[in-house]
Amino acid sequence: MTTAEILKKVRKIEIKTKGLSSHIFSGEYHSAFKGRGMSFSEVREYSPGDDVRTIDWNVTARFSTPFVKVFEEERELTVMLLVDVSGSSLFGTAQINKREMITEICAVLAFSANTNNDKVGVIFFSDKIEKYIPPKKGKSHILRIIRELITMQPAPNSGTDIRACLEFFNNVCRKKAISFLISDFIADAYDQPLKLAARRHDLVGLQIYDPLDVEMPSVGLLQVQDSETGHQQWIDTAHKSTRIHYTATFKKQQQYNADAFVRSGAQLLSVRTDQDYIKTLQSFFRARI
Repeated sequence: MTTAEILKKVRKIEIKTKGLSSHIFSGEYHSAFKGRGMSFSEVREYSPGDDVRTIDWNVTARFSTPFVKVFEEERELTVMLLVDVSGSSLFGTAQINKREMITEICAVLAFSANTNNDKVGVIFFSDKIEKYIPPKKGKSHILRIIRELITMQPAPNSGTDIRACLEFFNNVCRKKAISFLISDFIADAYDQPLKLAARRHDLVGLQIYDPLDVEMPSVGLLQVQDSETGHQQWIDTAHKSTRIHYTATFKKQQQYNADAFVRSGAQLLSVRTDQDYIKTLQSFFRARI
């Protein structure tokens, strides 16, 4: 891809996603995450109607009268995008592939954060950390992220290691962040680092998957290649048992992902590449307001 082609793609994504973030998501984003980053300000005497969960029991015991903690909203939040750029992210049978949808979603989230004057950082990962872009503000920074999303090419036959990504994230991001883990979640166990990340941060998973990930069509003998390992083999898709096993494998992974996020206390959203991600994000933001 030439520089001119890259810039053209960046501009196209900017026009579409910046418009979405300005006219659709900016208000929802701010309402969904305001107050998520709070810093302690002072204590004051309890007033009727105050949330009892904010009572400072140490001060209350000292003065024999109830006092509550007062928090103020942190003016600046940090948004971290944990982005799967493994081989399977390039798979697609719908109008756009997984990577293209991931790029659009990341751009929408980044522009929404930028409108709210928040920093945005990115961790690109496959079966290793491909690139880390520290959190920063500004339109030029967002455009750089979009360029990286478009041009990022992991090593051939790269797999997906969500555990490694989360462990790296837990090490480099000590301050609480709004974090989006965006992947097709075709990966091995990652429970423990997910729990730790969810305790420290406001963590949301976004699973992007293709219709063909779910169900194999009956088209007879077909040569297929694993987009992560490069392994090739012939499969007779006309066999019903083959198609049933294929779907069962996907559902088993889905169940693991759902259970892992429930156990961690984080939220997992799913978007199929032939569906409208805008509605999914809108519903998510509004549910948090």
